[in-house]
Amino acid sequence: MNRTFRSLRHRDYRLWASGAIVSNTGTWMQRVAQDWLVIQVLTNGSGTAGGITTGLQFGPILLLAPVAGWVADRFPQRRTLMATQAAMMALGLAMAALVLSGVAQLWHVYVLATLLGCASAIDGPVRQTFVGQLVPPEDLPNAIGLNSASFNSARLIGPGLAGLLIAAFGTGPVFLINALSFLGPLTTLHLMRPAEPVRRERPAKGTGGMREGLRYVRARPDLLAIFALVGVVGTFGLNFQLTSALITSVKFGRDAAAFGVAGTVLAVGSLLGALIAARRERPRWRLVIGAAVAFAATASVSAVMPNYWLYLVVLPFLGLSSLTLLTAANATVQMTTEPRIRGRVMALYMSLVQGGTVVGGPFVGWVGTRFGAEWSVLVGSIPSGLVAVAVGVVVLRRARVRVRYSFRTTPHLRVVPVRSPDGGDERDAAAA
Repeated sequence: MNRTFRSLRHRDYRLWASGAIVSNTGTWMQRVAQDWLVIQVLTNGSGTAGGITTGLQFGPILLLAPVAGWVADRFPQRRTLMATQAAMMALGLAMAALVLSGVAQLWHVYVLATLLGCASAIDGPVRQTFVGQLVPPEDLPNAIGLNSASFNSARLIGPGLAGLLIAAFGTGPVFLINALSFLGPLTTLHLMRPAEPVRRERPAKGTGGMREGLRYVRARPDLLAIFALVGVVGTFGLNFQLTSALITSVKFGRDAAAFGVAGTVLAVGSLLGALIAARRERPRWRLVIGAAVAFAATASVSAVMPNYWLYLVVLPFLGLSSLTLLTAANATVQMTTEPRIRGRVMALYMSLVQGGTVVGGPFVGWVGTRFGAEWSVLVGSIPSGLVAVAVGVVVLRRARVRVRYSFRTTPHLRVVPVRSPDGGDERDAAAA
């Protein structure tokens, strides 16, 4: 089998992937419908209300990260996932009922977004680490890449389909489709054959297990650097649904169908980045930093495009750079973390990538409303680029490398690892 899809050799992973793409499609449709409902139906183009909704949905990920990681490391992951998926299905049905009955109000969206965030907070770290039970360790980077490919394949379908349905029927049917889409992962989880349980050292009860995860990350400067980078990018830069809604509807005056198309075009680049990531044997530091710099540059360019069509041209490159950054960072964290504590570490990681929007979402929405839609993007891209450069400098210093310039022909840059006393390169230099 082509090495890009080698994880599909494993039956349970094939089941997992097939259920995930169904649910992911519904999730992307729901995201578009929720943003459109809040910004265009329940308010008069309020980016602030959209940002608050985003913050409420992702805030629980930040607050519940220690508990979510403890659950991921302590309880049977397959059963936990079935519980969280069922809970999210019930919340989707509740939102659909409110909208279809014509009684939905802004506070209803706020409450249901918060509850969905609580379920997602538990689901996320379990889902991320559950993949390690479906494939052998050597296929884990590939499985992570294919998970991202599945997510972004759904992103190609979901936003465009949601935009068309909203334009034709309103947001209600979209919420209903999202609720029903959770039947996909629930069915495939049920069909999985109970595999040999992964032997894991269970964390201590209560806060002891949570503190162990924090101590582990504090003792790993490489993880701290990744967490700092994805924290800034996740908080201020990865608010695509909100910023795209503002730029499409406010700056360019387009309708829901155009908003959905923008999301689909963005996903083209993201899918390409995921498939490229699936082919890599192991991510490297230079890829993480380079992708972060590329993300900051392409996001800034997208913000200043003078018309909708040029905006669409830039979006695939934005999707490619952002997905490459996230996939490389995710795989690096999982591959270098001990299995016994991986759930708690991934919970902390996800709290930064997604939970940071509890602050960033409302702030980005306010900036877009107050200063213009393009600034909702620039307020994230500029800090992301600065932090990427700073992390790159720190990594170079920790790797103990020397930067040399040669002017014998044309100027060029050489990075020379400093040899350790035993004659081998420093481990950090090799990792970079």
